[in-house]
Amino acid sequence: MNPTRRGLLAGALAGAVIAGGAVGATAFGASSSSSSSSNAAAPAVLRSAPNGTFKPIETKAHEANESAQREAQENAGQIPTVP
Repeated sequence: MNPTRRGLLAGALAGAVIAGGAVGATAFGASSSSSSSSNAAAPAVLRSAPNGTFKPIETKAHEANESAQREAQENAGQIPTVP
């Protein structure tokens, strides 16, 4: 292989590596994943009113699945710690 061809091959290889790194950084960069800052899946029991006081969920569907201990904690204004 002559030196000109070797230089062209090395340049093409270096360009491909740089382009692949740029594509990888774009696809897998920090801005593509926001799971650490999202609270969309936060449990309902951790929600609070804007003033910081606990407001329990009092819908029939929610109350049907609660234990007596949990309901007592909610009625006392505490964030429930039992299922």
